[in-house]
Amino acid sequence: MFKRLAACVREFKLPTLLTFIFIVGEAIIETFIPFITSQLVNNIEAGAELGTILKTGGLLIIMALLSLCCGGVAAVTCAKASAGFARNLRHDIYDRIQDFSFENIDRFSATSLVTRMTTDVANTQMSFMMIIRTAIRAPLMLIFSIVAAYVMGGALATSFVVIIPVLACGLFMVSRKAMPAFRRVFKKYDRLNESIEENVRGMRVVKGFSREEYEKQKFGAASDDICGDFTKAERIVALNSPIMQFCIYFNMIFVMLVGSKLAIESGGTTINVGEISAMLTYGVQILAQLMMLSMIYVMITMSGESMKRIFEVLEEKPTLTNPENPVTTVVDGSVEFSDVSFKYSKKAKKNALFDIDLRIESGMTVGIIGGTGSSKSTLVQLIPRLYDATEGMVKVGGRDVREYDIETLRGEVAMVLQKNLLFSGTIAENLRWGNENATDEELVHACKLAQAHDFVESFPDGYNTHIEQGGTNVSGGQKQRLCIARALLKKPKILILDDSTSAVDTKTDALIRQGFKEYIPETTKIIIAQRISSVMDADMIIVMDNGQISAVGKHDDLMEKSEIYREVYEQQTHGGEDNE
Repeated sequence: MFKRLAACVREFKLPTLLTFIFIVGEAIIETFIPFITSQLVNNIEAGAELGTILKTGGLLIIMALLSLCCGGVAAVTCAKASAGFARNLRHDIYDRIQDFSFENIDRFSATSLVTRMTTDVANTQMSFMMIIRTAIRAPLMLIFSIVAAYVMGGALATSFVVIIPVLACGLFMVSRKAMPAFRRVFKKYDRLNESIEENVRGMRVVKGFSREEYEKQKFGAASDDICGDFTKAERIVALNSPIMQFCIYFNMIFVMLVGSKLAIESGGTTINVGEISAMLTYGVQILAQLMMLSMIYVMITMSGESMKRIFEVLEEKPTLTNPENPVTTVVDGSVEFSDVSFKYSKKAKKNALFDIDLRIESGMTVGIIGGTGSSKSTLVQLIPRLYDATEGMVKVGGRDVREYDIETLRGEVAMVLQKNLLFSGTIAENLRWGNENATDEELVHACKLAQAHDFVESFPDGYNTHIEQGGTNVSGGQKQRLCIARALLKKPKILILDDSTSAVDTKTDALIRQGFKEYIPETTKIIIAQRISSVMDADMIIVMDNGQISAVGKHDDLMEKSEIYREVYEQQTHGGEDNE
């Protein structure tokens, strides 16, 4: 996992290396400052001349400035390296998600993926920053200070043999107790973000049912749950400070009492005042670095869960891949299903589709009718290979869809989904998702065929009208017609409309279908609909029931032999012409 995450450093290896170099320089200088300070104290005690004192004082100022410069440069290079690392990490996660199939995406919720790209990346970035800066500086300062303390204080430095283990054990126990709470928090972030996303996306439903208070309570419960875990963890971590203060003051008292006694008894030959002051400084440095190491341990352990979650996404293998020598040309829009069965995951106990055998000739208009849950959408999603058939074979243009280059196949199949989606930007920009090189005339022509031109022209800015995120400033019917126009601009060999005219009236629906016949006569048109009127004139109508094809034929044939089709027709026409 660490090797995979470290690969995201890439072009920021130099600032990472420079951070290490300047941190080492800062640590060395910081270690020598107490040594020089002790000499200054001894010189003053010995009655040295002002010039000698000023010379030593000047050296201290120079060393302090050098330490400051090293620390400042290290801070800049560390910030550049960590920010670049986080950018690359987000880029790699986003690229990986773009390669995911629907099956891969089903394994991660949308809110979970968002949390991993934001909160989890931020935690990992913070850990990386601490690793290349504090995690290097603290051990170096600890080692250098202990060595310097033994060199200057001799036997007096044995106090650290007692204090360091006590502090280390105390900090370790505190960190260990806090970790479970931190781990729980990151799992609960997903539920919190899910609550926010559901509420924002479903705001109209929430207000329509006056459920604002319920949503507030649901969000409050999730937020309070996270707050409780964080409070518990922070309350435990807060014990670091009193443990640290106890050890520092104990060391100061020990050094001052024992050091003063040794200095008086030996007359300054065993240890002198300057060395005592240096020992006090080194004691603070040693204990402070232990404190920093404990905080590093807490942060890295806390972000370990975030790293695992990011690693899961980066290591997720797309279930749909190109073959070694993919076919890059789709001959025509013919579609064939041969003994096809499908289930959404290997763990699923039940198939969504059973024993599908179907042949659709290129250029045909095919209607698909069926009740909710009859797997109509699942059937057509196998055509552009959004999923792969579990059993059997799906062919397009006479070739198994698994033989095609995925981009080529999907480039020849246009889908207007059940949930129409427009992106933030102008109407023209949204339409050019179908063909980025489409001219203004082609945009207008496609919109006329989709019966969208008139309402677009009614906007003050026409085709330059800005669409809000998710298309919230246009109606459902307008959104559907724009999505159909976008699909028409693609000029595909297969056009799939997944209940995408449900929000338009029957007259507009008929005009759209007439436009298909005139504009794309050679394109295979597959229309999933709830209204019989939308598919009555189709060359073939497929009746789906519980994941199977119940009947296939034209309208008149199905009225005779399909009870499901006849029942739907009679319900929608209130019993037929006799009752009108």
